[in-house]
Amino acid sequence: MIVVDTNVIAYLYLQGEHTAAAEVLLERDPEWAAPILWRSELRNILAGYIRRKTLTFDQAYDVQQEAESLLEGSEFEVDSHAVLKLVKDSDCSAYDCEFVALAIQLNTKLVTMDSKLLRAFPKRGVSLIEN
Repeated sequence: MIVVDTNVIAYLYLQGEHTAAAEVLLERDPEWAAPILWRSELRNILAGYIRRKTLTFDQAYDVQQEAESLLEGSEFEVDSHAVLKLVKDSDCSAYDCEFVALAIQLNTKLVTMDSKLLRAFPKRGVSLIEN
Protein backbone atom coordinates (compact mmCIF):
# COMPACT_ATOMS: atom_id res chain seq x y z
CA MET A 1 0.00 0.00 0.00
CA ILE A 2 1.15 3.52 -0.81
CA VAL A 3 -0.28 6.91 0.03
CA VAL A 4 -0.97 9.12 -2.98
CA ASP A 5 -1.77 12.79 -2.88
CA THR A 6 -4.82 14.22 -4.59
CA ASN A 7 -2.89 15.39 -7.64
CA VAL A 8 -1.71 11.84 -8.35
CA ILE A 9 -5.34 10.70 -8.17
CA ALA A 10 -6.34 13.52 -10.52
CA TYR A 11 -3.53 12.64 -12.95
CA LEU A 12 -4.99 9.15 -13.23
CA TYR A 13 -8.42 10.38 -14.35
CA LEU A 14 -7.73 13.73 -16.02
CA GLN A 15 -5.62 13.30 -19.14
CA GLY A 16 -2.38 15.24 -19.02
CA GLU A 17 1.38 15.01 -18.98
CA HIS A 18 1.50 12.80 -15.84
CA THR A 19 -1.40 10.47 -16.66
CA ALA A 20 0.85 7.71 -18.04
CA ALA A 21 3.02 7.79 -14.91
CA ALA A 22 -0.08 7.52 -12.70
CA GLU A 23 -1.32 4.56 -14.74
CA VAL A 24 2.04 2.79 -14.42
CA LEU A 25 2.03 3.43 -10.68
CA LEU A 26 -1.46 1.96 -10.35
CA GLU A 27 -0.42 -1.14 -12.29
CA ARG A 28 2.69 -1.60 -10.19
CA ASP A 29 1.11 -0.75 -6.82
CA PRO A 30 -2.70 -0.95 -7.00
CA GLU A 31 -3.34 -0.40 -3.30
CA TRP A 32 -3.65 3.37 -2.96
CA ALA A 33 -4.52 5.11 0.30
CA ALA A 34 -5.29 8.73 1.19
CA PRO A 35 -6.66 10.80 4.05
CA ILE A 36 -10.37 11.55 3.71
CA LEU A 37 -9.41 15.11 2.79
CA TRP A 38 -8.55 13.92 -0.74
CA ARG A 39 -12.27 13.88 -1.66
CA SER A 40 -12.69 17.61 -1.07
CA GLU A 41 -9.43 18.41 -2.83
CA LEU A 42 -10.45 16.42 -5.91
CA ARG A 43 -13.87 18.10 -5.91
CA ASN A 44 -12.08 21.44 -5.93
CA ILE A 45 -9.91 20.39 -8.89
CA LEU A 46 -13.02 19.19 -10.72
CA ALA A 47 -14.79 22.47 -9.95
CA GLY A 48 -12.06 24.26 -11.91
CA TYR A 49 -12.54 21.92 -14.85
CA ILE A 50 -16.30 22.51 -14.78
CA ARG A 51 -15.88 26.30 -14.60
CA ARG A 52 -13.40 26.29 -17.49
CA LYS A 53 -15.85 24.07 -19.37
CA THR A 54 -13.13 21.44 -19.80
CA LEU A 55 -15.46 18.85 -18.27
CA THR A 56 -19.23 18.73 -18.07
CA PHE A 57 -20.88 18.30 -14.70
CA ASP A 58 -21.64 14.66 -15.54
CA GLN A 59 -18.04 13.97 -16.59
CA ALA A 60 -16.71 15.54 -13.40
CA TYR A 61 -19.15 13.56 -11.28
CA ASP A 62 -18.09 10.35 -13.06
CA VAL A 63 -14.42 11.09 -12.30
CA GLN A 64 -15.25 11.67 -8.63
CA GLN A 65 -17.24 8.43 -8.46
CA GLU A 66 -14.49 6.40 -10.15
CA ALA A 67 -11.84 7.81 -7.83
CA GLU A 68 -14.00 7.12 -4.78
CA SER A 69 -14.42 3.52 -5.97
CA LEU A 70 -10.65 3.17 -6.40
CA LEU A 71 -9.97 4.35 -2.85
CA GLU A 72 -12.92 2.58 -1.21
CA GLY A 73 -11.73 1.03 2.03
CA SER A 74 -8.41 2.89 1.87
CA GLU A 75 -9.42 6.32 3.18
CA PHE A 76 -8.22 7.21 6.64
CA GLU A 77 -8.64 9.76 9.38
CA VAL A 78 -5.34 11.23 10.51
CA ASP A 79 -4.30 12.33 13.95
CA SER A 80 -4.36 16.12 14.42
CA HIS A 81 -1.33 16.05 16.73
CA ALA A 82 0.72 14.22 14.09
CA VAL A 83 -0.38 16.66 11.36
CA LEU A 84 0.36 19.76 13.43
CA LYS A 85 3.76 18.41 14.44
CA LEU A 86 4.63 17.98 10.77
CA VAL A 87 3.38 21.52 10.08
CA LYS A 88 5.56 22.85 12.92
CA ASP A 89 8.65 21.20 11.49
CA SER A 90 8.11 22.21 7.84
CA ASP A 91 6.81 24.93 5.54
CA CYS A 92 4.05 22.65 4.24
CA SER A 93 0.33 23.24 4.63
CA ALA A 94 -1.73 21.23 7.08
CA TYR A 95 -3.57 19.79 4.08
CA ASP A 96 -0.33 18.45 2.61
CA CYS A 97 0.87 17.24 6.00
CA GLU A 98 -2.22 15.03 6.28
CA PHE A 99 -0.82 12.90 3.46
CA VAL A 100 2.60 12.69 5.13
CA ALA A 101 1.02 11.82 8.48
CA LEU A 102 -0.93 9.01 6.85
CA ALA A 103 2.18 7.66 5.15
CA ILE A 104 3.90 7.62 8.54
CA GLN A 105 0.85 6.00 10.17
CA LEU A 106 0.79 3.25 7.52
CA ASN A 107 4.60 2.98 7.43
CA THR A 108 4.70 3.52 3.70
CA LYS A 109 5.70 6.11 1.11
CA LEU A 110 3.79 9.14 -0.12
CA VAL A 111 3.78 9.47 -3.91
CA THR A 112 3.47 13.08 -4.98
CA MET A 113 4.65 15.66 -7.48
CA ASP A 114 4.71 18.41 -4.84
CA SER A 115 8.31 19.61 -4.73
CA LYS A 116 7.85 21.31 -1.36
CA LEU A 117 6.66 18.02 0.19
CA LEU A 118 9.46 16.07 -1.46
CA ARG A 119 12.07 18.50 -0.05
CA ALA A 120 10.52 18.66 3.41
CA PHE A 121 10.03 14.91 3.80
CA PRO A 122 12.68 13.16 1.69
CA LYS A 123 12.48 9.92 3.68
CA ARG A 124 8.71 9.62 3.20
CA GLY A 125 8.01 11.29 -0.14
CA VAL A 126 8.63 9.79 -3.56
CA SER A 127 8.15 11.63 -6.84
CA LEU A 128 5.59 10.15 -9.21
CA ILE A 129 7.90 10.57 -12.18
CA GLU A 130 11.00 9.20 -10.43
CA ASN A 131 9.14 6.31 -8.86
